[in-house]
Amino acid sequence: MSNTSTDQSQQTAEEGAVSSLSFRLGAWGAAVPLLFFVIWAISTSVLGLSSEIGLVMGALFGITLGLFFCTSKWEDYAKGLFEGLTQPVGVVAIVAWFYAGMFAQVLQVGGLVEGLVWLGAISDMTGGWFVALTFILAAIFSTAVGTGYGTTVAFCTLMYPAGVAVGSDPIMLFAAILSGAIFGDNLAPVSDTTIVSATTQDADVPGVVRSRFKYSIMAAIPAAILYVLFGGGGDTSAADPAALNAMMESTEPLGLVMLAPFALVLILALSGQHLITSLTWGILTSIPTIAIIGTGSLSEIIAFDADSDTVITGALVNGVQGYVTMSILILLIVAGAYLMKLGGTMEMITEKLMSWIKDSVKRAETSIWGIVALLNSAITINTAAEIAAAPFVRELGTRYHIHRYRRANMLDAVTSALGYIFPWGAPVLLGWSTIKSMQGTYDWLPAVAPTEVFPFVFQGWFLALIMLFAALTSWGLKFEDADGNELKHSPAR
Repeated sequence: MSNTSTDQSQQTAEEGAVSSLSFRLGAWGAAVPLLFFVIWAISTSVLGLSSEIGLVMGALFGITLGLFFCTSKWEDYAKGLFEGLTQPVGVVAIVAWFYAGMFAQVLQVGGLVEGLVWLGAISDMTGGWFVALTFILAAIFSTAVGTGYGTTVAFCTLMYPAGVAVGSDPIMLFAAILSGAIFGDNLAPVSDTTIVSATTQDADVPGVVRSRFKYSIMAAIPAAILYVLFGGGGDTSAADPAALNAMMESTEPLGLVMLAPFALVLILALSGQHLITSLTWGILTSIPTIAIIGTGSLSEIIAFDADSDTVITGALVNGVQGYVTMSILILLIVAGAYLMKLGGTMEMITEKLMSWIKDSVKRAETSIWGIVALLNSAITINTAAEIAAAPFVRELGTRYHIHRYRRANMLDAVTSALGYIFPWGAPVLLGWSTIKSMQGTYDWLPAVAPTEVFPFVFQGWFLALIMLFAALTSWGLKFEDADGNELKHSPAR
């Protein structure tokens, strides 16, 4: 009896599913929701009006507009939309984001950034050596907390004034901070871009991280050398020693202890544990560690406040809140991509690309690189650009049996690299505005314009070029069969 009921339920679910949709303008009509979003994102970026909630509104407007292009029943359009919203790729990314956000906020309560700044302060390095050290410390911090944006703000607030005071070139110093943010954004298991690149390509995060380390480190080594060589020559005469001493007094070495929970998460994740499991242990070990070393309090981690808008406050709440808007966005973009699939757009675009690519996997990977680079050049919030590019990378990569780790690496490396380079990029503008705000405290502090810094974000440029080289030469290329098993050679399509 129960088996019969189950079979009937499955049959009903299958009958209720939407297999295809028809649109005015054919397959191009199905692309209207996502195309409108991309145009909206580019336009708001150019006008300097880009924001996460603004991108959500653009996605909603696009989906609504798509309704008027649909010639199938509007009920079927709605069903297709909700089927898209329930795709596992979006849900997995959201839950991982929430746990990663909580862990990152707890590490910051524990004083990790202050500990790393203290380490830089006692190093007695000056000029270019301090710039290189800033790059390394920013890379460690961003890898630990998984947020390049947070790294940019923290290091522009603390390390940038200190570096200028010890004779570092301001432009190189700002570029080194952005480069360090790129390193962690690309490599960290808890990074939003890492999570999106892995989940959208049906890949596991630990495997993706292990496979991309060689690309990240190949870009980081020459970047660090160049910062040593060209990072000196700054003017120290205007610096106020008293103000800097006051800033350094707020830092302390105890925060370095928070590297232990980060190491635990890294070890667990790379040893094959699920990311949620690894992050849970990281959070559970961080909280007592903070209590023992005394760098924070329990109320900073979680507390109840009846006067607060959220009632519950603290690092754990902030970690979740930081990803709520982006979580809505990824669901809407995934749904928009699903509508394109139902309308035949993905099939049409892939076929047109394949008519140029033919049997060349090199051309296929170059196309992937170009699609990701184009969207990231236009959309200033790198995670949003990655989400928009992911369906195309998945569709094209699957057709040519490119391994899911490789697809995820192409998607994430180019996204992380270019998102921190262009003068109109959100993190570059965020760092610039942070430095400008610091001039209220240090009136001698020079501000670096976004147009000045972008040629020297070496980690970004090297990483993007390394991935282009990999695409053009097939260096590091691996294939997989329909079940995801690794193959040495591409199977016949």
